[in-house]
Amino acid sequence: MKLRKLLSLKQWSHIFRNSWQYVISPNVAMSDKLLFTIPVILYWVLPDFMPFLPIDDIGVTMLLMGWFVSRMEHKYPALGAGR
Repeated sequence: MKLRKLLSLKQWSHIFRNSWQYVISPNVAMSDKLLFTIPVILYWVLPDFMPFLPIDDIGVTMLLMGWFVSRMEHKYPALGAGR
């Protein structure tokens, strides 16, 4: 993501809204959903897994959400077109 998009409130509202829609959608493969949810859950449950990184749980989750939404928009373009 470019810095301008990274700081955009509109972009983050798009990411938050679509990440949840992709996770609950029956049209998205379970493996794609797990590719996002497993790392997030593990990072939240095991925060000492990477103790020397100064990034907190919310930051890691937001970065993974941005990656997940951009990946799903490319992989499932029909799901994003209706919104």
